[in-house]
Amino acid sequence: MSEIVITSANVIDLRVPTSDNMLGSDPFHKAPDYSSAVLHLETNTGLRGVSVVFTVGAGTDWICHGIEDLCQLIVGTKLSDFTAAPLKLYQRLIDHHQLRWLHDGVFRMAAGAVLNALWDLWAKSLNKPLWKLLVDLEPEFVADCIDYRNIGDALSRDEAVQLLQSRRPHVATRESEMSQLGPKAYCTAGWLGLSDDEILGTIRKLQCEGFDSFKLKVGQDSDRDVQRIQFMRDSIGDSSQLMVDANQFWGIDEAKRHIERYRPFALKWVEEPIARDDVLGYLELSQTFADASFDFACGEQAASPVIFKQLLKSGAIKYCQIDAVRVAGVNDVMAIILMAAKYNVPVCPHGGGIALCNMIQHYGMWDQIAVSGHSQTQLVEYIDFLQDAVLEPVEVKQGCYVTPTALGWGLEFKPEFLADHSYPEGAVWSERCETRKGVAFEAT
Repeated sequence: MSEIVITSANVIDLRVPTSDNMLGSDPFHKAPDYSSAVLHLETNTGLRGVSVVFTVGAGTDWICHGIEDLCQLIVGTKLSDFTAAPLKLYQRLIDHHQLRWLHDGVFRMAAGAVLNALWDLWAKSLNKPLWKLLVDLEPEFVADCIDYRNIGDALSRDEAVQLLQSRRPHVATRESEMSQLGPKAYCTAGWLGLSDDEILGTIRKLQCEGFDSFKLKVGQDSDRDVQRIQFMRDSIGDSSQLMVDANQFWGIDEAKRHIERYRPFALKWVEEPIARDDVLGYLELSQTFADASFDFACGEQAASPVIFKQLLKSGAIKYCQIDAVRVAGVNDVMAIILMAAKYNVPVCPHGGGIALCNMIQHYGMWDQIAVSGHSQTQLVEYIDFLQDAVLEPVEVKQGCYVTPTALGWGLEFKPEFLADHSYPEGAVWSERCETRKGVAFEAT
């Protein structure tokens, strides 16, 4: 194959009106429209690098602009420049002498979109799924993809290399064991805006597919939350795993009052009861409820490896919920998964959205084959809607992800889906009332 050169970048503002059916609803995001900024990196060879940044409607355009702006720095460059040393581009983007002032959030997610698209392109150039590319990388190369400046007190390069090398003798066996069925999955069935009957319908469908782990949204009326938790426990039985998620709705004292009522239900974890970066708050909660059946989970909205360092090193959380697009791409996620392995905290990736499940399954595979090296404690989130957006949707079987074989991330969207849901000119948006879309759409 000739030298691969990035020739252009195209960014699509993609939005789906999931608010119509209250799918994805939680205490803060009362009527979300699941959306993505979709990046296509075109090349001189016909190969395309693809990435997404998941949002819930308004603000997708902000991220689209950030991605377009950053792509100025890579159009015209060679893929081999990236693959020789991915950390160089990572630091070029993250340390931009003016953009760095914006810090995390939109800026870091936009940078992650660029990096993730290049990782996708690299895997495709080698005819590999993304997880296989990561598994095949030498420990020293993986370690050299990570920026240790602000996490070196929790994970050094030598520790990363040593951890990965200690797993190498068993990688081939683990890869064989996971060659058909990938990571064990759980499903968020209990969206806050759904009726009990709607939730039960999802539970029964997924139980037929082998699922035994479910999550419920909580966070508004405490009495109603307790009733819904009891309903979920009765519906799935005592042998199934049950988790709850408050999406950061409470302050610390309010969280204690709500969570105290959850003790009787044998929960596995309580997710994001307080702000995503309140490390001291999570530490206090973990101490307050040290004798409970459940532990605390956090991470899907933690904006950098530095927050994860504090959550993991302090022992504040017992489940590390990486997100594929919240931080600056593969490089950041590598650092987080390695830190979690060092501190023996299971990585349980956050999924859902539009094609996030396509991405997180690769991280689950890499972690369970080459980093943690086992599948005994981890769960990977699965959402049973919007799987029809891409040409190769994720598959589940026996309560697990079916091991992905699509090249790269597997993020190729159906052209008609892109056309119908592009914002604001797509068919599903062009005639929608202005007060029901974008910033003007406010939920009460």
